[in-house]
Amino acid sequence: MPMLTNYSDNAPTRDDVDALRGPALLEFGTDWCGHCQAAQPHLAKAFSDYPELHHIKVEDGPGRRLGRSFRVKLWPTLIFLRDGEEVGRLVRPTDAESIRRAMASLHT
Repeated sequence: MPMLTNYSDNAPTRDDVDALRGPALLEFGTDWCGHCQAAQPHLAKAFSDYPELHHIKVEDGPGRRLGRSFRVKLWPTLIFLRDGEEVGRLVRPTDAESIRRAMASLHT
């Protein structure tokens, strides 16, 4: 599955996320967020090594249940999941290497 480019306002439920199988990246943010926009080139570089990684890109904000269930405070927040369980998190990443390392940890 390729990297998604836009945040979706149609978020899965927490039950859907918990039921995921295999490695996945759950990304919270908004299309208008400067920090989110700045992270996109780094994400693209990291995804070049892991193009098969399931990517869920969710628009977050007040009253958005999925973000609250993961205690998201800042954007972008990247949550690395294995079989629906959080195994890593990056908040406002500023380089591709830290994202790559987190992606690699999903495959060990």
